[in-house]
Amino acid sequence: MGGVTRLVTFVEIDERHTDDRQVSVSARHEAVLADERRVLLLDDRGWAESGPSDIWAYITVDGVASTARTVVGPDEPVRGQTHDDAARAHWASLADVLRREGVVADGDALARLPHDVVLGERLRARLRSARSGGPTP
Repeated sequence: MGGVTRLVTFVEIDERHTDDRQVSVSARHEAVLADERRVLLLDDRGWAESGPSDIWAYITVDGVASTARTVVGPDEPVRGQTHDDAARAHWASLADVLRREGVVADGDALARLPHDVVLGERLRARLRSARSGGPTP
């Protein structure tokens, strides 16, 4: 198994909690290996935003990508911890996930990897529809 070459976060609408006034998105964070295999790092992340009845008109691809990178970590420090401490703990925990899957990984190296965000088809369609003024898919 090759080393990790990049990180990818896949985001998609969580239809159960999304309507004209609320955006709810789930995020799945993976490591991509040199041989293109993927290892799941986090699948319990996401976020919601609420606002006016045309909230989708204010949601952008860049905003989704930025928020996705934030929600997959590192998290804010807990009491008595610095931002650097929280970041090191986060990357070390992801390296541990990879090691359990047989992938040699170093937290500091993971932190420096490219991190792509891929929007799911339903999310892309909803954003296109909001931009065109068309009906909500």
